[in-house]
Amino acid sequence: MQFDPVGLSLVLLQQMCVYLAVAYLLSRTRVFIPLTHATIRPPHKLACYVIFSLFCVMGTLLGMPVVHAIANTPAIGAVLGGLLGGPLVGLAVGVTGGLHRYSLGGAFALAAAIDIVVQGLLGGLVHRHLIGRGKIRTLFDPLRAGALTFAGVLLELLIDLAVAKPFGQTLEIVRLIAVPELIANSLGAAMFMAILLDRRALMERQSSLFSAKALAIAARADGVLRRGFNQENSMTVARIIYEETGVGAVAITDREKILAFIGIGDDHHLPGTPISSAATLEAIARNEVTYADGNEVAYQCSISPTCPLGASLVIPLVGEDSHVIGTIKLYEPRTKIFSTINRTLGEGIAKLLSSQILAGRYEQQKALLAQAEIKLLHAQVNPHFLFNALNTIAAVTCDEPEKARDLIGDLSTFFRMNLKRPSEIASLAEEIEHVNAYLQIERARFSDSLTVDIDIPPSLGRARLPAFTLQPVVENAIKHGTSQLLRPGHVGLKASRDGAVLVIDVEDNAGLYQPKPAGQGVGQGLGMSLVDRRIKNFCGASHGVTVLYERDVFTRITIRVPLEADSE
Repeated sequence: MQFDPVGLSLVLLQQMCVYLAVAYLLSRTRVFIPLTHATIRPPHKLACYVIFSLFCVMGTLLGMPVVHAIANTPAIGAVLGGLLGGPLVGLAVGVTGGLHRYSLGGAFALAAAIDIVVQGLLGGLVHRHLIGRGKIRTLFDPLRAGALTFAGVLLELLIDLAVAKPFGQTLEIVRLIAVPELIANSLGAAMFMAILLDRRALMERQSSLFSAKALAIAARADGVLRRGFNQENSMTVARIIYEETGVGAVAITDREKILAFIGIGDDHHLPGTPISSAATLEAIARNEVTYADGNEVAYQCSISPTCPLGASLVIPLVGEDSHVIGTIKLYEPRTKIFSTINRTLGEGIAKLLSSQILAGRYEQQKALLAQAEIKLLHAQVNPHFLFNALNTIAAVTCDEPEKARDLIGDLSTFFRMNLKRPSEIASLAEEIEHVNAYLQIERARFSDSLTVDIDIPPSLGRARLPAFTLQPVVENAIKHGTSQLLRPGHVGLKASRDGAVLVIDVEDNAGLYQPKPAGQGVGQGLGMSLVDRRIKNFCGASHGVTVLYERDVFTRITIRVPLEADSE
């Protein structure tokens, strides 16, 4: 077959179109993902080598025989393999493509094999140069790729003239193939790189869309399920997901029933009804995602045979110890294909909701523990305090009836304050009222052997702290301190602010504090330990109870809690 340069150019351009069509089709698959970034990791280098070696071989096979040579386009695979993979990958691609070309034989076999190896090294050296200068993104410049391949083909023609024999015949062949190969290879390399850029841009757009949707859902759904995994909160979250993802329908279930459903089919998928879907029950039983696309995996609504939904994705919601606590379900109608981004996003949403449910349950347990601790403190205080208070009132009833009435009022105030404390937070003023009622009875009990000073600035009365904090500490100062003295006892209670911290000191003049061994918290009494732990739970480890004492001189209990802005 006879060709002139123009005719051969058209043939090579036609072959290049087939080459690029294959490249474009492959770019729609995951195979091309490693090629969309500078190849650094060994697995990506291996993928780069395999892909461009195949394109290098394909460029040879698609070539046109010209006398004793082949007008072809392996330079595209060799140069781009080195440009994206580096010198070692470029050399490996060049050797693979070169050996294949050499195996086909002909007068140009050796020269062509050397050409491909040199072109792979050329791409690799440019890769190293650009990486070293921090110009990674310029690796993907189509113009640069085309220019570099143009240079690679020029080197190929010079090597052909130097190696292939006889020279006269080689010169004639080079004259014939020079322009067609320069055009086809340069243009092909530029377009190949443009395909890679298009694939990367598509991935970045998808990633951006995914991130935007995920952030929007996270922002709108933040904290909803922490308030409880129930029908009302689940419906709120399902509506958010439905609006943000644009899927056909969204459902949320627990292990037994539908908690929420919104979208297509809401006339028969009713919240509160038992789960009837086999896919949902399987997802719960196996803790596995189940997907029915209505094509490869059949889908049929388990409630209504006329339901327009045609595909479902069921993702387990996982609690403690990988125990499934429910599911989130995304649906699409028969007229719409489930997008990959929504499948991936659905799994991300499931993790978000699982974390929220776990956090909510943890907070509920923490609140229940706090209430239990308060009740424990009440149980510790009330029996012996009531016994002592009644004995004191009985002792003064005959001689000082007025004082007895006042003490009964103080006792009533003390227990009223206990009963009024269902909340976990109280004001400092409320805590002082509680302590005052307690101290009035204790002073009557110990008469002149106990004095009390309270110094609380009115400006700190609104400060907030965990309820039932002060009374156990004051009781501890009397029970384990002043009540053990032969001399008069004194208890001082003072509050101040230290920057953004409320500091409360409770000090006695007994100095009988008994510290616990290291690591066991503050000593002397269950009440002190519970107060310290509750403050740390509510306010953080930097706050709580500290003790300073000098044996037989004083014990000072210091309570530190943060001052909130509206408490100042």
